[in-house]
Amino acid sequence: MTSSPTAARPRTIPALAAGATVLALALAGCSTATPSGTAGTASGEAAPVSNGAAQISVSVEKVDGLDQCVPDFATAPAGPVTFTVANKDASGVSEVELLSDKRILGERENIIPGLKAVSFTVTLPGGQYQLYCPGAGNENTPFTVTGSAASAQANGVTGLLKEGTDGYAKYVSGQVDSLVLAVAALQKAVDSGDVEASQKAYAEARPFFERIEPVAESFPDLDPALDLRVADVEPGAEWTGFHPLEKDLFEAQAVTDGSKALAAGIVRDVDTLKSLTAELESSGAYKPEELANGASGLLEEVQSSKITGEEEAYSKLDLVDFAANIEGSQQAFEYLKPALQEIDPGLTKQISTQFETVTTALQDYQDPAALGGWKPYTDELKASDGAKLTALIQALQAPLAKISEKVATV
Repeated sequence: MTSSPTAARPRTIPALAAGATVLALALAGCSTATPSGTAGTASGEAAPVSNGAAQISVSVEKVDGLDQCVPDFATAPAGPVTFTVANKDASGVSEVELLSDKRILGERENIIPGLKAVSFTVTLPGGQYQLYCPGAGNENTPFTVTGSAASAQANGVTGLLKEGTDGYAKYVSGQVDSLVLAVAALQKAVDSGDVEASQKAYAEARPFFERIEPVAESFPDLDPALDLRVADVEPGAEWTGFHPLEKDLFEAQAVTDGSKALAAGIVRDVDTLKSLTAELESSGAYKPEELANGASGLLEEVQSSKITGEEEAYSKLDLVDFAANIEGSQQAFEYLKPALQEIDPGLTKQISTQFETVTTALQDYQDPAALGGWKPYTDELKASDGAKLTALIQALQAPLAKISEKVATV
């Protein structure tokens, strides 16, 4: 879960519903009133289509003294829609999400004033959606999609994309199955009171979650329960999940009754994640552009926040997470690769080459003797190598960010 670089923000997404309600794309109406200046400069007109996708620009800016998210169009035709987000001067907003009912369909985090615009592409049927901007004066802005998306033709590329999403769904389920076993081992170690064994089990569990983090983040209550950092905990709210347990094990180096309760909560929440991802797989709910957005989003998170060492602040296992994020990103890309090779072979080759460059460079940080198999991400290592690692990821993330629109517009 990406930590906001600004003050902790409350999340006002409605509570996560269970079962098929969460997974359905039946679209709930949005009744939130839109303040002056946030309805888009072309209110009532549908966004123009370019490169096969409707194009929406979202400006994150101050309006009448309040931080707001301002889309230039409030309506788009059904089909692929690309949202390009730039933060002009709104320091209190760092994230933009597109919601359907309670599911996050697409998002971009770490949208900081002055940084370049970022984008995500989703394929949308007609209905009512919301642009959700935590921390804005008006956090929920209605967005309407009109008409029905054209049925995809059963051509070769479409078939390859379907094979890719089905394969990725199985990959996610496999990672979750491994995570279930890993957190059970973590709970057992914590319950025994053995701090060293608990630290080892913690390090062994983290990669399974980090590889599939975009999927976990699509469940907006479950992900914070498992992976929220202390800076993002709302005042008075309970801090649960991996990171308060990490603090007990690595900073206090003690197992308490609270530690045991945290471990038990992690096991319960991971069991819930298993149920939800199983429903995603069985319903065929994954879309190619979701895989692409997730692959790009993982790398954005690495280069914007994890590279600073804030993810594993107590254990210094950031490189464990870092490597798992890159692996998860590459897996999403690899499942799309056969179709991408048909769509844009040049871009596909560029991304493949850059993944090889990044994974080769990361080998220098492996340490079989270290906890989790990677060097601790100390302040000294961060100071000496942080900029180099950031540059490596940026060179990969830039071309990877282009593929969501390409697979959505087939």
